[in-house]
Amino acid sequence: MLKKDLVDTPVFGSNEEQCVAPKTELPREGTAENIAYQIVHDEAMLDGNSRLNLATFVTTWMDDSARRIMTETMDKNMIDKTEYPQTAEIERRCVNMIAHLWHSPEAVGGQYCMGTSTVGSSEACMLGGLSALFRWKKRRQAAGKPTDRPNFIISSCFQVVWEKFAIYWDVEMRTVPVTADHITLDPQQVVDLCDENTICVVPILGVTITGLNDDVKALNTALDRLNARTGWEICIHVDAATGGFILPFIYPNVEWDFKLKWVLSISTSGHKFGLVYPGVGWIVWKDKSYLPDEMNFAVNYLGAEVPSISINFSRPGNQVLAQYYQLIRLGWKGYHDVQASSINVCLYLRDRLKEMGIFEFFTDEMPNPLFVWKLKDDPSRKWTLYDLSDRLHIQGWQVPAYTMPAAMENVIIMRIVARQGVGIDLADLLIKDIRTCVAQLDTLQNPTNSAEEWKKRRPSFNHIR
Repeated sequence: MLKKDLVDTPVFGSNEEQCVAPKTELPREGTAENIAYQIVHDEAMLDGNSRLNLATFVTTWMDDSARRIMTETMDKNMIDKTEYPQTAEIERRCVNMIAHLWHSPEAVGGQYCMGTSTVGSSEACMLGGLSALFRWKKRRQAAGKPTDRPNFIISSCFQVVWEKFAIYWDVEMRTVPVTADHITLDPQQVVDLCDENTICVVPILGVTITGLNDDVKALNTALDRLNARTGWEICIHVDAATGGFILPFIYPNVEWDFKLKWVLSISTSGHKFGLVYPGVGWIVWKDKSYLPDEMNFAVNYLGAEVPSISINFSRPGNQVLAQYYQLIRLGWKGYHDVQASSINVCLYLRDRLKEMGIFEFFTDEMPNPLFVWKLKDDPSRKWTLYDLSDRLHIQGWQVPAYTMPAAMENVIIMRIVARQGVGIDLADLLIKDIRTCVAQLDTLQNPTNSAEEWKKRRPSFNHIR
């Protein structure tokens, strides 16, 4: 069959639109630009609406100028600093600005700080963990001691990147259980788990599962005493994927960053509350001496000696440029206003949920623009939060339900993240739909499959205290 004239043929009168799109093999012939666009565009319509995705921490709204910058510069390769020297310079500016927010001693006097952009905060966490591992190995080797049993310590509410780090680099991950009595990382339990093979401790600011912050200052104090007594040099890498862009603006007096003695590296996510589309992250070291030489590579096949710290190589430069745009566009006050607004939306949502009388909350604390809740105990209830999540999804909302980690795995919770782009009006519409869905679920005469399954797994209920 001859192909139709692609100039005169309407998109939906074309041969391609009369067939199922290729799924396993490359088509023999190409497709007209407008038709290929329509096929991909239409399939993408089946995805959820990102603005209604209250499960994700990732930025889903940027202004028109930011989007234009990203579109105009998407061809820039961040690693090729000889071809794109100004993008490399802008990356250094971002590192300096972020390091200054975190009170880096290198930021004094205007010198360049040690840090880099990354592909999200996961790569940044990997780099922070690796630098601690290499520093520990050097100390052990200098003392003539074995280096085959490294470990690090983190709460059981860790993000999956830390499990990957443990597996990829053969480092034991020791977890401190999160419980109703110790809902964040407990410093004494951390100290109890430490030994001469501990490379670092990883507090989290903006825990993915609960939204709370580990107490970095208390942890630093506990480690300082331990290190002084034992001669160990157990350091802190702060996983500030969320809190790194919250605390400097909302809680500037909280001590958590490079002001503390044992905080040697900090990672954050630019594409979360750094307010940039995915995926860019950042890591900063306290000073250059804490980046091991083994992690600082140089290549010369791009036209000059090009330094490379990151694990990934080629990656988009437009995300770094978008980060710089946000930093200079918003400034300190703009970031403060956006983050404060997001927290206010969370407070509004939590207050409305409290009014419903069927939910419990872990704490009244709201350090970050997210919070979690569970259902109050009611043996007669025929549904679970999984059912509520499913009902909301039908309305277009993505509000996740999941279980707490080990030691609290018998508790189902829901979480809301309020990012830039989620205002009070949108929050009010969500509450309206939650009330409607709850009213519908309460009319059920028989338990849902979820409720039946959960009853088998969990014969008794535990209260959140």
